[in-house]
Amino acid sequence: MAAGLYLPCRAGFEPECAAEIVDQAARCGVAGYPKTDRDSGFVRFLGLDSGSQSLLEKRLSWRALIFARQCLPVFAELLEIDPKDRLTPVLAAVAARGQRFGDLWMEHPDADEGRTLSGLARSFGNALRGGLRRVGWLSANTDLNAPRLHVILLGGTHLLLAHSHPADSSPWPQGIPRLRLAHDAPSRSALKLEEALLTLMSEQERSRWLKPGQRAVDLGAAPGGWSWVLARAGLQVSAIDNGPLAESAIGTGMIKHHRADGFRWRPEHPVDWLVCDMVEQPKRVAELISDWLVQGDCRRTIFNLKLPMKKRYAEVCQLRELMMQRLHDAGIELRWRARQLYHDREEITVALVPAD
Repeated sequence: MAAGLYLPCRAGFEPECAAEIVDQAARCGVAGYPKTDRDSGFVRFLGLDSGSQSLLEKRLSWRALIFARQCLPVFAELLEIDPKDRLTPVLAAVAARGQRFGDLWMEHPDADEGRTLSGLARSFGNALRGGLRRVGWLSANTDLNAPRLHVILLGGTHLLLAHSHPADSSPWPQGIPRLRLAHDAPSRSALKLEEALLTLMSEQERSRWLKPGQRAVDLGAAPGGWSWVLARAGLQVSAIDNGPLAESAIGTGMIKHHRADGFRWRPEHPVDWLVCDMVEQPKRVAELISDWLVQGDCRRTIFNLKLPMKKRYAEVCQLRELMMQRLHDAGIELRWRARQLYHDREEITVALVPAD
C-alpha cells in the first residue's frame, strides 16, 4: 500500500477536512479512508494503492480544498526512530525513493502538541539539509523546478516524508503565510483580507483585478480593517456600518463611511469589488452576496461565511451549490474559490472571481 496523503488543517476542523478529502477523492474515482485525532491539526488519507495515490496526485489540486492548507503525498513513514540518530533512517528512505529534491521543508502540525516540535524541526532540519546535500539528494540552492521534500514531525520518534512540486502546492511551509499586522491597521481582521488576496488569487490575477482607482464596498466594515486593506491598494471604498471606523481607516482619505444597514444599502453605480465580513447566518450572507451579483451591483467579491457547529462541510457544499446555481441561471460565470484561512476562526473565506 502507498503511504497516503498528509493534509494539515486548523486544529478542531479535522472532521471537516476528513469529510472533504473523502468527497474530493471520490470525485476522482478513488476510495480511501481518513485517519485523524481531534485537535491534532492534520488528517491522513490512507488505504490507497500506488495507482490510486498517483491518480490523486495528478487530479487533485491543493487549491481545490477548503479545509486543508496543503495536500502532500507521503512516500515514507518512520516510526520509533532512535532520537540519537534520526538522520540515518531519513537518508535511507530518501535514497530508496531515488529522487533529487530542490528544497527541504521541515514541518509539524499547527496544534498545541505539534508546536512543541518546532525547536526539533529547526535543529534536525539543519543537520538533515547538510546530510542530504553531501550525498546528492538535495540541490545546493533552492530549485523551484524540482520536487520539494517535506519532513513532517508528528513526534520525537515519528515522522513522515512527503513530496510536492512548487508549481502545485502551497508556497508557504505548513500552508501558512506569515503576515505581520501593520501598526496602523484598524483591526486584526486586516490580516484576514490580506491572506485571502494572497491565497485565493495569483499574483497575475491580483494585478489584473485589483487596481488603483477601482471602487469597492465593504459591508459590515467597522472598525475598518478590510476597508483599510483595499484603500492601501488604491481603491476608493464605501464602508457600510452603523458602527464607527478607526481613525487610521478614515485617515487614508480613500474611505467614505456610510452609517447604514449592510443588508439594505446599495451603490448608485456598480462597483468593482464587494467585500463582507459580517457576523451573520451563512445562508443570509450567501443570499445577500448573490443578490449583489445577480442585480449587477458588483463584479467580484470576497466574503466570509460563519459556520455552524455541526455538519460544517455539508453546509459549505449546500451554500456553494445554491449560489453557483443562481449565478448560472442569471448567466453569470464566476469561479468559486474558498479556504479556511490561518486568520479565520469558525468560518471560511470565499472569492467569486472571473472565470477567464
